Amino acid sequence: MKKINLILLLLIIFSSASSQIVNVESSRMQSDTVGWKGGVGAAVSLTQNTEKIFQLNLEAQLQYKTSKDRGIWLILGNLGLLKIGTDRFVSDDLLHLRYNRKVNEWLRWEVFGQYQNNIVTQIDSRTLFGTGPRFKLFSSSKFRLYTASLFMYENEKERTIPTIKHNDFRNSSYVSFTWLPRDNIEMISTTYFQPLLKKFSDFRILNQIAFAVKATPHFGLEVKWNYLHDRFPAGNAPKTTYMFATGLRYDL
Repeated sequence: MKKINLILLLLIIFSSASSQIVNVESSRMQSDTVGWKGGVGAAVSLTQNTEKIFQLNLEAQLQYKTSKDRGIWLILGNLGLLKIGTDRFVSDDLLHLRYNRKVNEWLRWEVFGQYQNNIVTQIDSRTLFGTGPRFKLFSSSKFRLYTASLFMYENEKERTIPTIKHNDFRNSSYVSFTWLPRDNIEMISTTYFQPLLKKFSDFRILNQIAFAVKATPHFGLEVKWNYLHDRFPAGNAPKTTYMFATGLRYDL
């Protein structure tokens, strides 16, 4: 059975550069259904300060679960556009592919690849490949807790003059929990830590909290908070960025 989720974020309140780390946990679709499941989303923001700021974000996700839940494929895509005053549009793009293989009831093995660019954070291109274990620490009808520690190769080109390139190996670890206090309420919190293996003081931290309340079987309210700290960002990009978004969600 196919199910498509349409998410419309109506208002973005505190907006900064898009996150450099994709939060896969908030995009995983919890379902017992075998086969395809997907979603699309859009966010629009218009702010008048000393200049007019227009921001548009489009996202899509597609998931395929094999029989007996042995494997899960996940594809994520994101396109962001930003325009300040009379300046031209600048964009950030992201494409993420992940395969999750069940080993036993508490262990899965993950393999992933990702490509992205982000002009605001001065990333001309970043390509990632990684793999590692994901552990289920606790699971019940109301609460789920997961953690993972992955090995990751990163090829990065900064949007600077002169151009700076990096070929590095990082650890990508995260802790994530899902809380379901009621059938129509869901809260997901995920924290990532990504240190450079040859220099642990060079790290990134991302935290995302997503809160969703269903008013009807099809309509609901969704609120998200993103926080990113990059100890050594590209060029003169800020070390810390954050975003708060709220809007409506529609499930088809």
